[in-house]
Amino acid sequence: MIYLDNAATTPLLPEVAQEMFEISLSVMGNPSSIHTAGRAAAKLIRQAREDIANLLHVPSDHLIFTSGGSEANTQALLGYALANRDKGKHLVTTAIEHHSVLNTFAYLRDRHQFDITIIHPDSDGNYTADMVLDAVKEDTILVSTMYANNETGQVLPISEIGNALKTHKAVYHVDAVQVMGKLPIQPLDLGIDLLSASAHKFHGPKGVGFLYYNNVRLDPLIHGGEQENKKRAGTENIPGIVGMAKALSLAYHDMTDNYQKVTALKAHLLAQLTGLTYYLNQFGTKTMPHVINIGFPGVNHNLLLMKLDLQGVAISTGSACTAGDIASSHVLEACYGPNSPKLKESVRISFSDLTTATEIDNFIEILTNILSHT
Repeated sequence: MIYLDNAATTPLLPEVAQEMFEISLSVMGNPSSIHTAGRAAAKLIRQAREDIANLLHVPSDHLIFTSGGSEANTQALLGYALANRDKGKHLVTTAIEHHSVLNTFAYLRDRHQFDITIIHPDSDGNYTADMVLDAVKEDTILVSTMYANNETGQVLPISEIGNALKTHKAVYHVDAVQVMGKLPIQPLDLGIDLLSASAHKFHGPKGVGFLYYNNVRLDPLIHGGEQENKKRAGTENIPGIVGMAKALSLAYHDMTDNYQKVTALKAHLLAQLTGLTYYLNQFGTKTMPHVINIGFPGVNHNLLLMKLDLQGVAISTGSACTAGDIASSHVLEACYGPNSPKLKESVRISFSDLTTATEIDNFIEILTNILSHT
């Protein structure tokens, strides 16, 4: 298979899988137990927490391990809004966020009467810091934006927003799922108060992620025991947590080389599109090289995706979390409007550092053949 859907999930690294396998067989204790087996399990979690915290330059006791990015986003938004509603009930986000953010905001609006402002991009599909900051009111308590969009790769002005909000009572949540392990992130320097990440986006296991939180008050989502500093009850996923820490450490170690490799892969693909009729859905002043959102005029994206799949190529039409949903991309709709034909012509191609130039060459050959018979 030619796998070009890495924005949905990345392959698990063999060395990560091996470490998880060994731990699954050798560590049997519950981390909350006080006996030797329990203490050994707790030590592994503590070390993984410290390893991740050191990479982000944050205190290790300010990390909550979760089941992934959606839970981390929901914990951040719901947990903070409900715990701090006495300070205000206005929340700000953008129209291109992941559904775990947009749907949580809708829940807070519909069930808890929060006032929600959703910022739409400008006519060029761009977001500026001023657009976000202009939406902040006196009673705003939370601003939430992506670091980079999962469908188009657009990078938002995180540092400008975060540092400007330092003089306001509103806290800043950043969904960093698409950039964790690809860009160096230090939340304290960027003015980020809450940050979400998911392991399977940087060659770690599925079903595990984390939420960083600054000195903020959070209501827990899951009640029960006192795990995760009383912020998330339930026995921790030890192999998953250790695998996540291992994958993130490897990603940070090779970050510069990996970024350059993916940048070269994107350039290689675009250089071979000569002769094909296409357009790029690219917005903002900076995009992640890992994602190309591209449209072929008059070609239905679902039909194209199916034909590529039959020939062993995996791409997508947008967020994996909307798989099976016939609705158009809310991201492209925010940029082009609901009636644009581009909503039914565009596909997402996404790379990782494991993608090869040969795979790109073979993909272009298959794509060209399909388009020539469409």
